Amino acid sequence: MNLCIRNAILGGAVVTALLASSPVAFAAGTSEQRRACMGDAIRFCAAEIPNVSRITSCMRTNFSKLSAACKEVMVKS
Repeated sequence: MNLCIRNAILGGAVVTALLASSPVAFAAGTSEQRRACMGDAIRFCAAEIPNVSRITSCMRTNFSKLSAACKEVMVKS
């Protein structure tokens, strides 16, 4: 699969997962949230893509391993 297409699919899946995680305060998939969490989501949860509920669960499970920037945007109200 073309790398650009794969990255676009991964990015869309990650944003969808972040938006679907209602206990985590995401008003919208902002560019700040994507910048802060995309790498963590791919690093820890790539095997779960494209299953949104599994990506969401994986991000929650790996919260302690996430970068400080990702944690910050995940807990913002």
